[in-house]
Amino acid sequence: MSDKYAIDSHKLAFHPQRVAKWIEAKDDIDKLKKIYPIYIEISPVGACNHRCTFCAVDYIGYQNVRWETELLKTRLEEMSKKGVKSIMFAGEGEPLLHKNLDDIIEYSKSVGIDNSITTNFVLLNEKNADKLVKNSSWIKVSINAGTRDSYASIHRTKAEDFDKVIENMKLAVKIRKKNNYSCVLGAQMLLLPENQHEAIVMAKTAKEIGLDYLVIKPYSQHLFSETNKYENIDYNPMLDLENDLKQFNSDDFNVVFRSNTMKKLDTGHSYKKCYSTPYFWAHLMANGDLYGCSAYLQQSKFCYGNIKEDTFETVWEGEKRIKSITYVKEKLDISGCRANCRMDEVNGYLWRLKNPQDHDNFI
Repeated sequence: MSDKYAIDSHKLAFHPQRVAKWIEAKDDIDKLKKIYPIYIEISPVGACNHRCTFCAVDYIGYQNVRWETELLKTRLEEMSKKGVKSIMFAGEGEPLLHKNLDDIIEYSKSVGIDNSITTNFVLLNEKNADKLVKNSSWIKVSINAGTRDSYASIHRTKAEDFDKVIENMKLAVKIRKKNNYSCVLGAQMLLLPENQHEAIVMAKTAKEIGLDYLVIKPYSQHLFSETNKYENIDYNPMLDLENDLKQFNSDDFNVVFRSNTMKKLDTGHSYKKCYSTPYFWAHLMANGDLYGCSAYLQQSKFCYGNIKEDTFETVWEGEKRIKSITYVKEKLDISGCRANCRMDEVNGYLWRLKNPQDHDNFI
């Protein structure tokens, strides 16, 4: 199975109780405001040690802000009690720049949350590696080239960082094997004109290291990014790469070539409303602002408040979110949204549930 974890699809269908609660709420705002997210993305820090050519959040400015460890732990416990099931530590900065991320993730797991990290992995070390691998459901390494020079050019960093990432991936695999941890270890390569010829090289490297998968994904232009270099990429000539990469698939390793997502860049949305925002997911910035959508960071209509100043419950059920629910329902024109946004597949699923068709009863 080349996409065991449904990376190129969605998994909301496995949470029928939460979805049923949303459907049954209809337009009752008192019920809708109490539908809490299943999944939250958290930025532990705003700063980043790279300046990737494709960065979607360059407009935020890589601010040197971070979560205070004990306060974030408190908020994580609140989230767990309200039904948050999973968190990805990533965001507008490099998560491993937070020196206590290993302790934060350990605590998050202890209160019943599944945790993951998307990271450039340069800052993994002997001190933090064990806790991170032990307490994460998965770690995905953003490594957007197969050679040192291309990596340095695309990540806009020194070539030595490529060597460091390779060694750190080996370290993570070694720790997992030694301790029989369950953490899934993968890598992700954003397919660009300047690295497409290195996809096979990266797949070979990832498999030899002992990773579980390599994701090859398309670029999607962010609404507010200052980067426009890649906004007109044509992925059609690159689709044949999928067949070339199948040679690396085995029982222990898979290349997840996101051809479905690539093809959708030309077809547009399969739905007319965004239903995932502001219900099933959220994005928490390093400054404490809580948003309903990661594509609209710093846009007030999608900001529910600041959970460094108030509790998670207070912000989630507050007036700003109620106003956002109304705005998304009545005024948001999704034709202006980011193509292939994080919740694209989820939105397609929810739209179908809200808009039944003939013969749906013939299961």
